[in-house]
Order: sequence, then structure tokens, then C-alpha cells
Amino acid sequence: QVQLVESGGGLVQPGGSLKLSCAASGNDFSRSAMGWFRQVPGKERELVAIITSVGSTIYADSARGRFTISRDNAKNTVYLQMNSLKPEDTAVYYCYMGRGGAIWGQGTQVNVSS
Repeated sequence: QVQLVESGGGLVQPGGSLKLSCAASGNDFSRSAMGWFRQVPGKERELVAIITSVGSTIYADSARGRFTISRDNAKNTVYLQMNSLKPEDTAVYYCYMGRGGAIWGQGTQVNVSS
């Protein structure tokens, strides 16, 4: 019913920037909390940022000040602008929708390396 399609991942040098996008199908986007999580091999998936249906945001300590989550309800899309990237930001980034249960994107790889 609802699918999340991510784009924008790739390889970037330390200190660089990257912008992830997640486009949602369906008609519940504007009423749903959206977020980004990330996961590295051998570790649990962790919260990066959340934006609620009314625009309130929550950031992990590691992301605050460097990352910005935003949404465009007209486009059913949530974004994650990542600046000042560090090698420890390397992970698979997953888009999340909270609406009557969690919905996850397929994940997109972000590699921060020289």
C-alpha cells in the first residue's frame, strides 16, 4: 500500500555534504511522522532524526548541528541534509514512516571516506 523510495546516497569525502530524499506513495504522508535511521554492520539501527506531522524535529546528539530533516507535503517527500560529514557517519540510512505501524524504506548506503 505505502512504499518509501530513497535516493541520494553515495560516496563523499570527509567534510562534504549529501542530501537524502525519501518519496512516499499513498495519501497519508502529511499526517505521518517521518524519520531517518542508520545502521552499520554488527550494530543496532539507530535514530538520526524525526520530523512530526506538525513539523517538530528531534535529532540524535551525533546529528544535531550538522544534519537537517525537512519535509515537503506537496511532494510526499522527506529530506535529510547532511553537512560536515565524518567517517563515522558511514552507514546504511533508512527512511521511516510512523503511521499505524512502522514502514521502512529499502535503505541507501552512505560512505564517508577519502
